[in-house]
Amino acid sequence: MPYTLNVGDNAPDIELPVWPEGTLKLSDLRGRWVVLYFYPKDSTSGCTTESCEFRDALPDFSAADAAIVGVSRDSLASHQRFADKQALPFQLISDADELLCSAFDVMQMKNMYGKQVRGVERSTFLIDADGVVREVWRKVRVKEHVAAVLARLQELQG
Repeated sequence: MPYTLNVGDNAPDIELPVWPEGTLKLSDLRGRWVVLYFYPKDSTSGCTTESCEFRDALPDFSAADAAIVGVSRDSLASHQRFADKQALPFQLISDADELLCSAFDVMQMKNMYGKQVRGVERSTFLIDADGVVREVWRKVRVKEHVAAVLARLQELQG
């Protein structure tokens, strides 16, 4: 089944609770590029590795005037524990009702231990300063992903 959100589309603008405080919708970040990454679960090995690689590359993304925002279905309390333990300096959206996950079409059937389960497909969206999706990575493999996102951001910025 083809995805419903693709390069060239306007990014969905849904307001949700965000760690460390308040709420966030993507239009709040207009004027900056946004790296929006969806991950399955706080404090799991792949999600921790990916988040820490984004953390470590934050100075490079900031130099390109890009904000990094993580999204999972975890609670704000879970995000707080995760962010505190890993020293994550960027916002994490709590999407418990899967509103943003559904809008970005990242809720997919996955195989887990031989069973079909519905879950978050690890995905990253690069959104320009006008709120337009400029690049999409789906079924992300963590290894070298952050470097690929940064390289594509720099390429698109010319």
